[in-house]
Amino acid sequence: MQEKLKQYLCRCLILSLPHLLLTLLCLWAVCKAQFEPWGYHEAEQEHYTAPELPPDTPKIQLRLAGEKRKHNEGRVEVFYDGEWGTICDDDFTIHAAHVVCRQLGYVEAISWSAASKYGKGEGRIWFDNVHCTGKEKSLAQCSSNGIGVSDCKHTEDVGVVCSDKRIPGFKFINALTNNVESLNIQVEDVRIRAILASYRKRIPVTEGYVEVKDGGRWKQLCDEEWTHMNSRVICGMFGFPSERRYNARVYKMFARKRKHTYWGYSVNCTGNEAHLSSCRLGRNVRQTDNGTCVQGMPVVVSCVPGRAFAPTPMTGFRKAFRQEHPLVRLKGGAIIGEGRVEVLKNGEWGTICDDNWNLISATVVCRELGFGSAKEFLTGGRLGQGMGPVHMNEVECSGFEKSITECFFNKDSLGCSHEEDAGVRCNVPAMGFQERLRLSGGRNPFEGRVEVLAERNGSLVWGTVCSEGWGTMEAMVVCRQLGLGFANHAFQETWYWPGEVNADRVVMSGVRCSGTEMSLSHCLHHGEHLDCPKGGARFAAGVSCSETAPDLVLNPQIVEHTTYLEDRPMLMLQCAYEENCLATTASQVPADSYRRLLRFSSQIHNNGQSDFRPKASRETWVWHDCHRHYHSMEVFTNYDLLSLNGTKVAEGHKASFCLEDSEYVLLDDRLRYECANFGEQGITVGCWDTYRHDIDCQWVDITDVKPGDYIFQVVINPNYEVAESDYTNNVVKCRCRYDGHRIWMYSCHIGGAFSSETEDTFPGLLNNQVAHR
Repeated sequence: MQEKLKQYLCRCLILSLPHLLLTLLCLWAVCKAQFEPWGYHEAEQEHYTAPELPPDTPKIQLRLAGEKRKHNEGRVEVFYDGEWGTICDDDFTIHAAHVVCRQLGYVEAISWSAASKYGKGEGRIWFDNVHCTGKEKSLAQCSSNGIGVSDCKHTEDVGVVCSDKRIPGFKFINALTNNVESLNIQVEDVRIRAILASYRKRIPVTEGYVEVKDGGRWKQLCDEEWTHMNSRVICGMFGFPSERRYNARVYKMFARKRKHTYWGYSVNCTGNEAHLSSCRLGRNVRQTDNGTCVQGMPVVVSCVPGRAFAPTPMTGFRKAFRQEHPLVRLKGGAIIGEGRVEVLKNGEWGTICDDNWNLISATVVCRELGFGSAKEFLTGGRLGQGMGPVHMNEVECSGFEKSITECFFNKDSLGCSHEEDAGVRCNVPAMGFQERLRLSGGRNPFEGRVEVLAERNGSLVWGTVCSEGWGTMEAMVVCRQLGLGFANHAFQETWYWPGEVNADRVVMSGVRCSGTEMSLSHCLHHGEHLDCPKGGARFAAGVSCSETAPDLVLNPQIVEHTTYLEDRPMLMLQCAYEENCLATTASQVPADSYRRLLRFSSQIHNNGQSDFRPKASRETWVWHDCHRHYHSMEVFTNYDLLSLNGTKVAEGHKASFCLEDSEYVLLDDRLRYECANFGEQGITVGCWDTYRHDIDCQWVDITDVKPGDYIFQVVINPNYEVAESDYTNNVVKCRCRYDGHRIWMYSCHIGGAFSSETEDTFPGLLNNQVAHR
């Protein structure tokens, strides 16, 4: 009987075990959720075990050094036998690079470089003719000529570029018994954790404990040897330009009430590092028996955000991005905090030559503009080529200047062209905007139906955006918010992208963006009172994004030098009349009358990073029988003659009947875009298309204009049909004097090329910003 009872109880226990486990898991989740907002939940232990090496494996330590563009790349240096040395590039492969990066805590290697790309190292060359399979746990396990056996010079030092992602659960292991201070910091992750209640709900987080993730657990740093230079680096890598004092008394009181888990090392930064991983490892931290550091408490930093990122409650954040400083700006970047660096000198904007351009100089620019440190410096016009002068060359900064203009530089820019324009990518604060928007149903992550997270009836729900009025500028903001680059197309129908069924309902309508907003919620929209007659689902807004975009710029000197007047009989203007290229009064005059035309040539450059292509596909181009050609864009440019107070007195427009590479800078002689025989239309990167003064519609009809002083304005791509990286330079403005017989064109310049004071001499002008539409 007892045996049966035991069997019965065992069966009950086995049957109820899943329910018991489920109950325990639910209780654990509730407890975890309760304490998670306070930042005291237990860190989950990652599945990572330190590699066990055979006893005879030489003990080495690695670091990345040299003239680095980013913190996760550099010259590979090896510490062995009490001395730092390098690796020769002979026989080095991507497999060896993988071993190096994984040993440093990165998931994988992206690439490797030979011939001392990151500068020549010093000391011994420890490894030569390295052969790895890629599965080794340490570079010392790869076959080579033997440690210290090499016939190379430091001109052959090898470098690697590692992925941004760190190995989950990675734990730093120090193989050195001394010289610890020469090591770089290698941890899985770093964060600022808000402690005080007044900072927990703020976005971005600007004050709190500095914690590093090592071995899958978050650990505090002891402030025993902490300096303001360390705080400067931490604030910079999280997107803040500077640090400030904090109320230490409050944190001391708080520290006494909590038990902390400290990382075993201190930190030693110079203040110029772009990331904590570039700082040197400090001494071992002395800890008491109860786990506290001997003479200190957890490190606290308090950072000063740039004006555009001032911490506010999420619901109250409604500001569009505005640059803080008038002497420096970034142009051509896809997201906030990146772009080609331009400086203002003598009232005119110009670029910086990339000679000697480095991460320290780039960081000065980033901090000056209200961002953090630079995470990458760019050379070779990587973010598009500028126009106008090259103001600065061979820039050298200490890293602590308030402005790039305070750095030493060579005023002589001879030999520099816009192919050498310098650029930056800055660290910006985490605002959480990406978590409130998504693309759904697309074939790849760069396209799909736009779905936003909105509050409805007290809860957050996903829904669609009304497509009425949806255009390129709105798509630009979406792509920027998601970090996907530039807009490629804006879609007002998305029936081919089904999206999430439970997100078909429209939660946002009437969206109008200026193009500079950091989030779609910052654009003008209807708020809670929605108005969308078409509804969502198949008529919801959609986008496709691209990492690159074209950038059309009109040559102002060509306009200024080719302007003249022509009196042309109406008999020779019939085709132009059919295409509405004449003033409205032309329909009321006899056929034997004349029209006075202001003629000029236009040379349109593509200074962007991708080809400029018409929005409409070739099968939808419109045939014009009179001129015997197709129009790929009905309005490609607008020409306006304005009075000095901005009133339009005459206008013209030009359709893109032939977008092609008239002049080009290509390695081969083959034109990519030619209009002959119904060919493809577009403008290749680095090339330009010329509309000569003697073709139809390349004019403004000024027959009815009285003599006087005027402003002449040309706007390319005025309806934003094609996405570009910068629309402000699509405008050319000129001063113009007409005496009834002759015309003078002077002071022609690109929109945004001069300071705001200079632009004030052109009152009432458009700057091609969507805020005026």
